[in-house]
Amino acid sequence: MANNRGRRRRFGAIRKLPSGRYQARYPGPDGVMRPAPCTFETTADADDWLAEKQTEIRRGEWRDPDAGAVSFRAYAEKWVDERELAPLTQDLYRYLLDKHLFAFTDLDLDEITAPRVREWRAERLRLTGKTITAKAYRLLKAIMETAVDDELITRNPCRIKGAGKEKAAERRIATVAQVDALANAVGMRWRLMVYLGAYGPLRPEELAGLRRRDVDLDHLRLRVRLAEPERMNGRRVQGDTKSEAGTRTVILPAFLRRELRWHLESYAEPGPDGLLFVGEKGAPFRRSTFGRKWRKAREVVGMPEGFRFYDLRHTGHTLSTRSGATLKDTMVRAGQSSEKAALIYQHSDEERQKEVAAGLDVTVRKAREEAARKAAVKPSGTDLARGQ
Repeated sequence: MANNRGRRRRFGAIRKLPSGRYQARYPGPDGVMRPAPCTFETTADADDWLAEKQTEIRRGEWRDPDAGAVSFRAYAEKWVDERELAPLTQDLYRYLLDKHLFAFTDLDLDEITAPRVREWRAERLRLTGKTITAKAYRLLKAIMETAVDDELITRNPCRIKGAGKEKAAERRIATVAQVDALANAVGMRWRLMVYLGAYGPLRPEELAGLRRRDVDLDHLRLRVRLAEPERMNGRRVQGDTKSEAGTRTVILPAFLRRELRWHLESYAEPGPDGLLFVGEKGAPFRRSTFGRKWRKAREVVGMPEGFRFYDLRHTGHTLSTRSGATLKDTMVRAGQSSEKAALIYQHSDEERQKEVAAGLDVTVRKAREEAARKAAVKPSGTDLARGQ
């Protein structure tokens, strides 16, 4: 096609529309002719746009403008399905998609822009708070990053610094007396679960997976081999522990021997594969059922409303640290594979600070007394000169 300058166009085509404006088209690397998303006032403007597209193709930066016309919801569902996720993580991601990322459900990937992400986040912060918004933002960012890798969009629209970080509230700890009171208040069938949660310290899904054959009463050992988390539909799924370090042997303190024997004789299912914890009707315990008993016990004891069963782990680790446990000790006992996770439990509360301050006071006093003693017996320079 000849242009108005009397030369043949070497890339793309421009034609004048009845409206007087100009339309530009160009062949993509796949040979398909693609029109510009808008018309131009002059041929010079159309020429400039074609030159940009030609440069993108030559540099390998060209992206199919129709590639992003993919439903976010469909892409996100596929994203979750393609990953080998733990059942509870799958449940969490689908929950976040349904309840917190629904604003993007009817959009294509290329319609999710940075301004839209900022508006969505601001609304979520007002309605749900920082923690759940940070989780949803991290999921959105991960999905959109994969879309960039798949060359469906050119840039991730999730670019808010720090938006995916959440600051967890300080974990609460209970005293030994409060743990005992909670164990008494929750009832005989569940008191061992409270003690193992605190002094094991085992996760709820690990407690659910314990069998008789995992218990060595003579040596007070528990073998943690698997976990049985409860999904949102109420069903339990048997699987691996949270990490490779989660498969471990836990040595229990001697004061739990009586509790463990009593529970085995009274409540555990018979046979080597019998569950250690079952409900009143003989079925595996349900999170909802135990949750009601836990909340009632917490109220009876006078514990704060935010004190969760999971916080018993923090109690046990804090007491272990006070007893001289090292970071590695904490990692092994907790079934944690990273120091970052274990450090969460290296809690230093006011009582511990008092103990540290008292220890420092003793050390300094001893050092000063020793220095004073040495100074008292050391001859002075005048005494040496006199030969004394």
